[in-house]
Amino acid sequence: MSKKYQRNLQYYKFCLYGFLKNLKFFDPFLILFFIDAGLSFLQIGTLYAVREISTNILELPTGIAADSLGRRKTMICSFIFYIISFAVFFYSNSYLLFIPAMILFALGEACRTGTHKAMIFEYLKINNWQDQKVHYYGDTRSWSQIGSAVSALIAAGIVFLSADYKYIFAYSIIPYLINLLLMISYPKELEGVIKHHPGSNIISKFGKVIKASIHTFTKISILRVISSLSVFSGFHRASKDYLQPVLSAFSLSLPIFLYYEENKRTAFIIGIAYFFIYILTAFASRKSGESASKFLHISMPLNISMIAGFVMSSLIGIFYNLGLMLISILLYIGMFIIQNLRKPMGIAYVSDMTNPDILATTLSAESQITSLFSGIIAVFIGYCADKFGLGTALIVVSFVLLIFTPLYCAKKNHKR
Repeated sequence: MSKKYQRNLQYYKFCLYGFLKNLKFFDPFLILFFIDAGLSFLQIGTLYAVREISTNILELPTGIAADSLGRRKTMICSFIFYIISFAVFFYSNSYLLFIPAMILFALGEACRTGTHKAMIFEYLKINNWQDQKVHYYGDTRSWSQIGSAVSALIAAGIVFLSADYKYIFAYSIIPYLINLLLMISYPKELEGVIKHHPGSNIISKFGKVIKASIHTFTKISILRVISSLSVFSGFHRASKDYLQPVLSAFSLSLPIFLYYEENKRTAFIIGIAYFFIYILTAFASRKSGESASKFLHISMPLNISMIAGFVMSSLIGIFYNLGLMLISILLYIGMFIIQNLRKPMGIAYVSDMTNPDILATTLSAESQITSLFSGIIAVFIGYCADKFGLGTALIVVSFVLLIFTPLYCAKKNHKR
């Protein structure tokens, strides 16, 4: 299917939002930041779980708030929570202080996830471009990956010059302030169908959205495709940052920059590696629509990519245990590509099966299930990594998820 939408001002605003949103300079160094602070893998896993479970608890209420009170207002609140979280991280240096920082970050995530996607699909609906969901979302999402690529280089520069991981949180505040201003400039029609809410009618409007949500989520076909998208996304979210210690071990094994401190050597390799990873994932996101169109049913690429991702993760653990870091890194890159190929397909699939009036609620529910899986998997990986090593942890988790794939494979009930 060829692209029919216009690349107008709002299209570029969507792209700029994704670019700025992914200028999270701490992202390529988060686990190393925690390790440098003296945390164990289990403590790191529990911090990830705190973030994911907090997001999980808040996802549906904030999704309902977005549909009932306005998506743009919810997004503005999201960036305020993020900025406060970054400030807390910058001034914290212990496990207990990192917990509130993670909860504040989760508040930002809960307000944002699902809501902005719903704004994009609302815009497509207004312009009668609904059949372009995979292409449009894939193209705008690709700018998020470009933002991550640029972010990796800037973050590497920050760590290299400061030799301290904490400054990456302070500098992350700048793009998020700009994104907050960008969100204020979004047109009001993207708030969603429910725009006006006199005080006496708020409870009534929340009730209507909740009823519509219950009706939607009692459909097994919708729950199945949400699960298909959420299980792999949750696994990817819980395991992707463990690429950092793999890259760190690889960088220290190279006979280069030996006169620099360990943090600086690691920063250089991680910055370069993540830059190329996100350039590749941006390309993958752009090709998502084209890839989906090659299959009669979109469930087929969703299922194939999920199984391939679990197999790749098992191989990452095996080669890591064998000391073959370069092969592990290349397989990790493959997992990033798979996630960014399947995400636009899955989001478009979910949106096609959902009442558009509660789309933010549905997409927030998808993110909620993703957060739940991510939190559980993060703790399990952390525990196994402390007990048996990181490689074995990845093997065990991947193998368990692979065994249960029949439970969350998407069904062939949606033709392309």
